[in-house]
Amino acid sequence: MSELSTKPYLIRALHEWCTDSGYTPHISVAVDERCLVPPEHVKDGQIVLNIGSLATHKLELGNEYIEFQARFGGVARQISVPVYAVAAIFARETGNGMAFEVGEAEDLPEEGMPGQQGNDGPRLTPVTSQDEDPEPPPSSPGPGSKRPSLRIVK
Repeated sequence: MSELSTKPYLIRALHEWCTDSGYTPHISVAVDERCLVPPEHVKDGQIVLNIGSLATHKLELGNEYIEFQARFGGVARQISVPVYAVAAIFARETGNGMAFEVGEAEDLPEEGMPGQQGNDGPRLTPVTSQDEDPEPPPSSPGPGSKRPSLRIVK
């Protein structure tokens, strides 16, 4: 029997803590080929996503994937992020949260990958950062901050 990762449980717990405290939970994601995110908002291989109840629809914080629908520039998009790619979860208002080691694609079984079907069906396409500097998405930290500042939660 393989050992279960604590990471998805900690993500769910901190999401609940943020929500119960009136804060807005955000995740920082190291984007790779298994991430289904808007490529125009990826910067230096990372994206910060607001996973609060007002910003998401049908949010599922699963053991292998975090999936939801969200609007970017008024356009509804399906988002799917493998848990191994989550680098941090934090409260936007305080910066309190938890950082994680980012895993590898082999940390996830090949079958059952969201967005993938048989050979003729749609496939996830690799996401790379843009050469230009797009305006940061509304869910990203304020100007001038490259990464969220995290503090130990007591």
